[in-house]
Amino acid sequence: MDEPQPTQVPPPMHLRIADHIRMQIERGDLRPGDSLPTLGDLCEQWGCSMSSARGAIALLRTQGLISGGRGKAPMVRLAPKKAIRSSDRHQLEKDLAVRPERDRRSIGEAETNLGMSLDDQDFTARYDLIEAGPELAAIFGIDPATQVQRRRFTATARGSGHLLSNSTAYIPLEIVAPNPALLDDRNEPWPGGTQHQFFTLGVEIMLVVDEVTARMPTTVEAQQWNLPDGVPLLLCRRISSDAQHRVIEVSDAEYPADRTELRFTTPLKPWPKQRTPRPGGTRAKP
Repeated sequence: MDEPQPTQVPPPMHLRIADHIRMQIERGDLRPGDSLPTLGDLCEQWGCSMSSARGAIALLRTQGLISGGRGKAPMVRLAPKKAIRSSDRHQLEKDLAVRPERDRRSIGEAETNLGMSLDDQDFTARYDLIEAGPELAAIFGIDPATQVQRRRFTATARGSGHLLSNSTAYIPLEIVAPNPALLDDRNEPWPGGTQHQFFTLGVEIMLVVDEVTARMPTTVEAQQWNLPDGVPLLLCRRISSDAQHRVIEVSDAEYPADRTELRFTTPLKPWPKQRTPRPGGTRAKP
């Protein structure tokens, strides 16, 4: 790891103080859980005003480096447990969809992504029907007035009530209508998830595209996710298609950036043998 660097501008006092503490954290001189100096100690150490000391603490909190405040002493923030969300899971979920119900009931997102049992969370699912509208219609290749099933899924930590996962999926009604069980959210959580639901319809997902963007959370979202200042939300749109290149599901999910690792695995086909270069950079003849 590179040596921590101060901000390269003539800094005001609060930035000088914040930089000093930040570099202590980055070097490991201050570790997660360690308390920071009090505002009074900072004023004495730096010969600054209380306003500058408060500004330094506010800046460190905005950078997501410390926690506390509002009556609690600030301390170096403890890193939250990360959930790894890998593109490998699409194949794992597809393989699971054709296994016996006993196996499908024992494995779900709680175990594969969150590393926790369903018993440790409260899960809710709500279905309704809406018109596709221009944006979804363009993705599905349907008329904007076409009905789509909207599925909203949330999971919260039992006890604290903080969000663990939050997603909304859209499926054209004509795809799920042949199986009435797929129209009733009381059947959630469905053993084997959406991939098994499609399996009951004879529909097979063959391509999944994940589109990831980010934005800062609203005050409500920060409260729901228990996010410290300065932590953005990752927004992942998953578009699933079948063998006929028909888009069959669009799913939007939110992930806090400080506790999420997005991992994408991309298998690559080998070059044709005749294109393999010779040692030294010359190309082999066909």
